[in-house]
Amino acid sequence: MNTIPTAIEGVTILEPKVYSDNRGFFYESFNQRKFEELVGHKVSFVQDNRSYSIRNVLRGLHYQIQQPQGKLVSVLTGAILDVVVDIRRSSPTFGQYIEVELSAENKHMLWVPKGFAHGFLVLTNCAEISYKTTDYWAPEYERSIIWNDPAIAIQWPTGETPILSTRDQQAKLLADAECFD
Repeated sequence: MNTIPTAIEGVTILEPKVYSDNRGFFYESFNQRKFEELVGHKVSFVQDNRSYSIRNVLRGLHYQIQQPQGKLVSVLTGAILDVVVDIRRSSPTFGQYIEVELSAENKHMLWVPKGFAHGFLVLTNCAEISYKTTDYWAPEYERSIIWNDPAIAIQWPTGETPILSTRDQQAKLLADAECFD
């Protein structure tokens, strides 16, 4: 497995070694020992999640203020634009974001450590996403930052308003959001 660094320290793109032939392909999607070597510290995953969304659905930007979750995100079908925003006030990259296209075709995975807001936009007719988390879902600690916050200025590739949940429509601006120290 290779790593592709991003502009925000700690957020890492993982590229598995894929073995292809006339039958199809095989790759190791997760190996605890190799993963910890690549990210440089111990990580324990406690929950696996899957989501399915149609084109132009935008989920995020989500995080848990207590019981924060690290996430290892991959796409099983389709393609998404995955976005990670640094919401650690003490970080030199606070308020900055990175975007990565994850797809069933490129088989890339994205490691999102604790301290970041995470969201994605579905680019294809549909997409199925799988992600491992380092802590359990805790709805009482869920928080959201609005997808189109002008202070963050994410360049979402859509010419129309994305499809949002009620919760995501009511998300806060970064300036008003609870953040990490």
